[in-house]
Amino acid sequence: MSSQDKTAVTMPAASGKTADKVFRWIAYACGILILVVLAAVFLFLLFRAWPLIGGDQAANSKTISDFTGGKATNFWAYVGPLLFGTVLVSALSLLISFFASIGIALFISHYAPKKLATALSYVVDLLAAIPSVIYGLWGGLILVPAIYPFWNWVATYLGWIPLFNGPAANPSRTVATVAVVLAVMILPIITSLSRDIFLQTPRLQEEAALALGATKWEMIKLAVIPFGKSGVVSASMLGLGRALGETMAVLMILSPGLTYSFKLLQASQNQTIAANIAAQYPEANDLGVSVLIGTGLVLFLITFVVNYVARRITEKKVA
Repeated sequence: MSSQDKTAVTMPAASGKTADKVFRWIAYACGILILVVLAAVFLFLLFRAWPLIGGDQAANSKTISDFTGGKATNFWAYVGPLLFGTVLVSALSLLISFFASIGIALFISHYAPKKLATALSYVVDLLAAIPSVIYGLWGGLILVPAIYPFWNWVATYLGWIPLFNGPAANPSRTVATVAVVLAVMILPIITSLSRDIFLQTPRLQEEAALALGATKWEMIKLAVIPFGKSGVVSASMLGLGRALGETMAVLMILSPGLTYSFKLLQASQNQTIAANIAAQYPEANDLGVSVLIGTGLVLFLITFVVNYVARRITEKKVA
């Protein structure tokens, strides 16, 4: 082989190695960028909340008292009910949407005809793209008056359950109504991700289950759902994260309160951290902004913990 032929063979290999190194460093940079952004958000929240942490506690108490009308005078008494309301509303919305989302995902992936499944997939993706303020307008103008007769029926016949203790508020600007709206908002997220995961179930596993005499539902129970468990958990946690941080829809619908209350059908019981920040921020002074950002820091940490727990659950299910 001549020297020119050897050079021709060597150059593509060297070029491929260079491209591989460049791509590897770009991938590393993208991965590190995520950590940098996360750290930057945390440091921003910590820095802006520092006057609350290390500043004049008497001034902090006065600011919190002004925010709450004297109901709370220290930060933890202020953020505690807000955190409780955030978790309560988000958990209810996830509970409402989870089973419906899985059912829709299974229908699209395994039961619906191809044309219908395609149309439903477009509709689900469209729902995920609707801005939250539109959901807030729909919830405040349409759902609040329309759902009152149902909540009133629930309070009348199921009021012996503490959660549904009546009378139902009219208008229904309550935790229950907000949970329904948030459930509609996170339903397309869980549905879309679950659908894609169910469609990735190995065809051989499905055919093996059917060949052994399983019905279609038994095949889904034995092959599809076990295969997609970890993905469904991740999808649910992503939807929960959306609900935890939702602002406009909650702000436009919920009648706020500052209590530890499970009375879902009564108004002025709970409030969420994100909606409270949006409501209080326009009139807050510098110290008030620090207090609000402090509550945002708490929400950031709670969201981080939720995602960490979801990751651990997912890893266990994969193992």
